Amino acid sequence: MDENTILLQLALIYAFARAGGYLAHKIRQPVVLGEMLMGIIIGPSVLNLFHMNEILSVFADLGVILLMFIAGLETNVHELKASAKSFTVIALGGVFIPFLLGYLVCNIFGIQAFSEAAFIGLILTATSVSITVQTLRELKQLRSKQGIGILGAAIIDDVLGIVLLALLIGMVTGTSNIALTLMNIVIYFTAVFVFGFIFQKIIKYYGYSLNLSGSITMIGLIICLILGYYAEQAEIAAITGAYLAGVILSTTTYRTKISHNIEVAAYLIFTPIFFVGIGISTEIHNMAADSIIFAVVMFVVAVLGKVIGCGAGAKLMGFNIKRSLQIGIGMTARGEVALIVASIGLKQKIISSNVFTVMVFVIVMTTLITPSLLKWAFKGEKPADDVELPEEEYDEQKRQYADVVNR
Repeated sequence: MDENTILLQLALIYAFARAGGYLAHKIRQPVVLGEMLMGIIIGPSVLNLFHMNEILSVFADLGVILLMFIAGLETNVHELKASAKSFTVIALGGVFIPFLLGYLVCNIFGIQAFSEAAFIGLILTATSVSITVQTLRELKQLRSKQGIGILGAAIIDDVLGIVLLALLIGMVTGTSNIALTLMNIVIYFTAVFVFGFIFQKIIKYYGYSLNLSGSITMIGLIICLILGYYAEQAEIAAITGAYLAGVILSTTTYRTKISHNIEVAAYLIFTPIFFVGIGISTEIHNMAADSIIFAVVMFVVAVLGKVIGCGAGAKLMGFNIKRSLQIGIGMTARGEVALIVASIGLKQKIISSNVFTVMVFVIVMTTLITPSLLKWAFKGEKPADDVELPEEEYDEQKRQYADVVNR
């Protein structure tokens, strides 16, 4: 593909993304829903005008990484630490219930092989909160207790999913080293914790003397990409590394500055490609007619599994019924994480191509429905207040911004 072709593709996709977002806003729906639906319309499922290629995929990958980086920057770390137990319980419910329901439904529909039924259940356990993050940002609820609960549980959910994936593939193929996978995860999170602690101390005591104000956004982006890379090396999703990078930087006085600068690039260039790309990648027309009932049932199970599992976990940890429902809905979208798991299952010949198409349908539909369900669930909620900085950090931030202006 030549340079002129990709430039025209980018221009048209941005135009369609803007149109879809505008129309969704007009009917009081989240902008991301309009962007994804526009992707389906211009993709293979309807008009067949666009297909994802290597360049568009890179843009989309950067979009979701930056989106999770921003989410980390906007996380209340104190609330995150205080609620770690709650996140674990929510994540366990969101893994166990969808897995069990998925496995049982497979048996009802005649999929008797343990490996295939278990793998389908595993796909349903995955959670992708990139869509949820953007929707919560639009609703101004990302910093609410529910928003923090969703993000915290999603990290634990991701780790549990990695362990289960390694376990299942190891049982089927006999090639996966589960102990090595667990060791990589422990080493990665330990290294990130140590790095974060050291980095925070450097910023606190030497940030002003090092005059980092002008370059802190680039430093933050470098940290984001490096942690994302090593997350992949440790067999953890890159978006988890990006989120952790944001959490580390959220404790510094540069949080607002970095978040603002990253948002400009992310929402102007990269995230529209990601959301439209989800729609473009959908090829619902390839699904066999006799699989439609199975696909619809699996979709219902996928939604109920997260709403019941995560919602019950949240209720058990003291959230009221409404907030538990909000958390369960926020964990419903499967997105790119489940797509990766499904692709591994197809490549390893654990699931058939027909089942793979069904699961892609389920993944896309859960992703499409989540923004509207979240808007309904948060209807009438007051916007979550911004996290206030301690007085000394606030004064330091003002001094740093003044330094930038004076220079």
